[in-house]
Amino acid sequence: MSYAPSVLVITPSVGAMPRDHIDWTPTPGASADEPRQVRRILALFKPYRARLAVVGLLVAASSLVTVATPFLLKETLDVAIPQGRTGLLSLLALGMILSAVLGGVFGVLQTLISTTVGQRVMHDLRTAVYGRLQRMSLAFFTRTRTGEVQSRIANDIGGMQATVTSTATSLVSNFTGVVATIIAMVALDWRLTVVSLLLLPVFVWISRRVGNERRKITTQRQKQMAAMAATVTESLSVSGILLGRTMGRADSLTQAFSNESEQLVDLEVRSNMAGRWRMAVIGIVMAAMPAVIYWTAGIALQLGGPDVSLGTIVAFVSLQQGLFRPAVSLLSTGVQIQTSLALFQRIFEYLDLPVDITERENPVHLDQIKGEVRFEDVVFRYDDRDGEDGGDGRKGDGGGARAVGPILDGIDLTVPAGGSLAVVGPTGAGKSTLGHLVPRLYDVTGGRVTLDGVDVRDLDFDTLARAVGVVSQETYLFHATVADNLRFAKPDATDEELHAAARAAQIHDHIAALPDGYDTVVGERGHRFSGGEKQRLAIARTILRDPPVLILDEATSALDTRTEQAVQDAIDALSANRTTLTIAHRLSTVRDADQIVVLDAGTVAERGTHEELLRQDGRYAALVRRDARLEPTR
Repeated sequence: MSYAPSVLVITPSVGAMPRDHIDWTPTPGASADEPRQVRRILALFKPYRARLAVVGLLVAASSLVTVATPFLLKETLDVAIPQGRTGLLSLLALGMILSAVLGGVFGVLQTLISTTVGQRVMHDLRTAVYGRLQRMSLAFFTRTRTGEVQSRIANDIGGMQATVTSTATSLVSNFTGVVATIIAMVALDWRLTVVSLLLLPVFVWISRRVGNERRKITTQRQKQMAAMAATVTESLSVSGILLGRTMGRADSLTQAFSNESEQLVDLEVRSNMAGRWRMAVIGIVMAAMPAVIYWTAGIALQLGGPDVSLGTIVAFVSLQQGLFRPAVSLLSTGVQIQTSLALFQRIFEYLDLPVDITERENPVHLDQIKGEVRFEDVVFRYDDRDGEDGGDGRKGDGGGARAVGPILDGIDLTVPAGGSLAVVGPTGAGKSTLGHLVPRLYDVTGGRVTLDGVDVRDLDFDTLARAVGVVSQETYLFHATVADNLRFAKPDATDEELHAAARAAQIHDHIAALPDGYDTVVGERGHRFSGGEKQRLAIARTILRDPPVLILDEATSALDTRTEQAVQDAIDALSANRTTLTIAHRLSTVRDADQIVVLDAGTVAERGTHEELLRQDGRYAALVRRDARLEPTR
């Protein structure tokens, strides 16, 4: 089965991207420098140059076959028929038939090879963009709409299909055809050739203007398509439908979508009609050229000009008509390439995104992980461009270049291997951010976080992924079976291992009672299961992963008391013999922690055991009293 990219990351999402054979090194200023961007596009085809060379040979052969036919026609009209040479006439006719057959065969072969190459380039682009996004930090996804990401992969790359599958071959084929035809026309009569090509520079200039217009419109169109895709993704998800229905906003959402679709209609019409009249004029002029040739030849004969045979005129007009198709196609291809540059620019923007969280050149690999975690004078602030919710509810000031204050400042904590640390505090204190630093969902701004004495930034991604498991408040399940969701943590897990993990998470009996058992499809984002059931599935998934370090980020905060107790029992089983960092809003889940830390405005306000903090009668004691007041209402 395949999985769609997800914003919610339950294990480090910065795993090494598979290397492909294309050099995706960003080209500074490529979007603004058209020649450089064209070179970058051509580089996409470099791995397939052998196949393209075969296409080039087929194109050249096809062009030679095509221009040979008018010469055979000239000999037929000037020699074979007037002189009654039946044998020569038969050979010439056979040659015309053979030319048509060879042209058809060469055309099919070059289409097959060029389409295969184009689809491979599309595959490389899709894989490269998806791999790049998998390496982005969590901050990127907090400031980017999911529909926008999906639109880049689906609409933008999909919109380039015609360009990468046929444009290269069409360009070579038409260019070769034009050159070969012009040479043949010059060989027949250079004077008529000059008359035929007088307006060609004007046609090239017009096509360039049209291409630039369509490129600008295409950029607007793709942005509008991305906005529409984002609206669809958000409003037609299960959560979006629930919100729209319960708020009575279904009609207004439909109207908003209709408005966006109306804008897309306008852009599509403008894109298709841009330069259409000018290109039509080019077609009309070229279609009228045979009449001009006949008229020129006739006037020349009447004025005593050079004698031109009937066979030469017919052959020349045939060549001129043969020139019409590739010439117009070549101009149209130029327009299409100009239009496609806008799509390539949007894709290159994603490929050039800076990856904030990367693996060191010679990373440390740990075979045995004890699980000691240290925060040493840790400072963290969100990049000022984020200005988004960083997971704690804290937001940047959204002021562009204005500085964003530190979310965490001077944090010094140690969690011994197998020990437990609970982090509590008011909303926005930096609790979730602290947990995100251990699996490198974010990197510290100052200080360091270590695992078994090694800076997590120095560890390879494989070690970090094996070491740290995360169970968060917002459990994400794929639209797949229960078994598939569990095996996402361990693809080679046996059925017995799945059952054992589910039993430990106290969810096996419920799954087994379902009509399809572990083959039950969980639905979009797991909406066929309750909140507590989804949490226990997430815990079972983490048990399969078996990480020595466990991050529990508000794992029971949204549950009722009865469900919370069931999930807490599963968490206790999961936490046994592991280093555990628990981030909690409800204090009932942290009383037995080895150490409790109270965060306030990103700093450690209090630390100690449950009993010690109660005796201090400070912030923690106030939080306990708050929970006690709320207890009867839960």
